[in-house]
Amino acid sequence: LAACSADDGAESPTGTAAPVEDVASGLSAARGGTVAGLPEPAVPIAELRSGGPPPDGIPPIDEPRFLPAAEVDFLAENEPVLAVDIDGEARAYPVQILIWHEIVNDTIADIPVAVTYCPLCNSAVAYDRRVDGRVLSFGTSGLLWNSALVMYDRQTETLWSHFTGEGIVGVLTGTDLETFPVATVPWGAWRDAHPDSLVLSTDTGFSRDYGSNPYPGYDDVNSQPFLFEGEVDGRFTAMTRVIGIEQGEAAAAMPLVDLRDRRVVQVQLDGRQLTVWWSPGTASALDQQVIADGDDVGATGVFVPLVDGDLLTFSPAGGGFVDAETTSTWNLFGRATDGPLVGTQLEAVEHVDTFWFAWSTFRPDTDVVTG
Repeated sequence: LAACSADDGAESPTGTAAPVEDVASGLSAARGGTVAGLPEPAVPIAELRSGGPPPDGIPPIDEPRFLPAAEVDFLAENEPVLAVDIDGEARAYPVQILIWHEIVNDTIADIPVAVTYCPLCNSAVAYDRRVDGRVLSFGTSGLLWNSALVMYDRQTETLWSHFTGEGIVGVLTGTDLETFPVATVPWGAWRDAHPDSLVLSTDTGFSRDYGSNPYPGYDDVNSQPFLFEGEVDGRFTAMTRVIGIEQGEAAAAMPLVDLRDRRVVQVQLDGRQLTVWWSPGTASALDQQVIADGDDVGATGVFVPLVDGDLLTFSPAGGGFVDAETTSTWNLFGRATDGPLVGTQLEAVEHVDTFWFAWSTFRPDTDVVTG
């Protein structure tokens, strides 16, 4: 677990001595300090575990640099990138970079955003950094909760769950961050569909072996999650890859192996019709020493299958998808690329590709969709 250590010869910042605002520090309290002046933590502090490094020992990227997609030459076609599109401004964040940094503090379409990735849960979530009139800047706390990244903000030093976006220790305890859809997709498909997008550069200001995986073999379905002390929901093994979807108060998960066999699944969740897609061609970032050599775990998309109020029925077609009603063809990103509906974009639905232990721990009420 090399990325859990800051002692690799590269410069890494350390956490702040005190929050920017004059408030009690949740970060300090969770690392053995006092809880005086803080609201009741949302989780028992005793359940937080040190992952090894100090605050920001896994350094977030605070001044991200980007390249036009056409100029990127360091990514293999099958390498996973985190795809974010806010108000038509599309950006890709290579997992080969995020696996070493876990957080990018960015601004997209004039919105302060934190793009976050937890290797131990294989989960990607994008958050709005605005809370109560302030803009937060996030760092890595060096702590884990249920094996998941725990972030902290530098303004109040509140601790935040990467997986849920909830403030869990500190003055902002109980606050929920707003989210944006993010999908883990293959670089080649993203580039072809979004040739004008920007891509996070490896010019990060840090010396890391980008392209390599510091957690080789971690996603073996028979392995165990790192520093996870909870009970695993027995419906699947801990490291089973699933897609998790939330709608309202409802949650559902489906093993990727089942989705891969069918490629298209129609789901109704909280009264809403959804279409769930799987497409081949994305390497696992947590399998081989070189990310591009990883096993093909594919990529997913979740969309509302409505166009002008009409419900569409989808099926796989080659590397893409086709609807029965108009015979239009669609790509993984929910855009019609040919046929009567060419250029039409389906509404994307937030989802997360992750391990079963993480999804079922944070959403113990989840339903399961099987093949």
